[in-house]
Amino acid sequence: MTNALLATLQALEVELHHPGVRCDAQRLDQLLHPDFHEVGRSGRKYDRATVMRFLGEQVTPPPVISEHFALQALGAGIALLSYRSAFRRPDATLENHTLRSSVWVLHGARWQLIYHQGTPAAEAW
Repeated sequence: MTNALLATLQALEVELHHPGVRCDAQRLDQLLHPDFHEVGRSGRKYDRATVMRFLGEQVTPPPVISEHFALQALGAGIALLSYRSAFRRPDATLENHTLRSSVWVLHGARWQLIYHQGTPAAEAW
C-alpha cells in the first residue's frame, strides 16, 4: 500500500467526521458501501440505514480529533485503516478515547467504507 492511498483513505475517513458531511445524505451515500455495517464503541451493531439516519439527525456533533493513522492491505482493492480518535469538549479536553478500524473497498472507481468498528481505548492520551 502506498502513502498516496493512506492519504486518500485518511482524507475520506476524516471527511466522515465533519458535521457538513455527516448531515449530507448524498455524500454519505457515496462514502458508505451498500453493505456497510458498524460495531460502535458501545458494542452495538448498526446497519447502513441506521448509521445514515443517526448521522443525519445530529444537530451539533462534537468535533472529532483523529490521529496515528495506519494502513494495511487485505487484498486487491481492500484496505484496513486503523487510528485513534476522541471527541473535543468545549473546554478543549478530550473524551471518549477510541481505537478505530475501518475496512475500505474499491467499488467501481471509488473507495467506500464497508465496515467500521470503534473500541474504547484502555488509556486516554
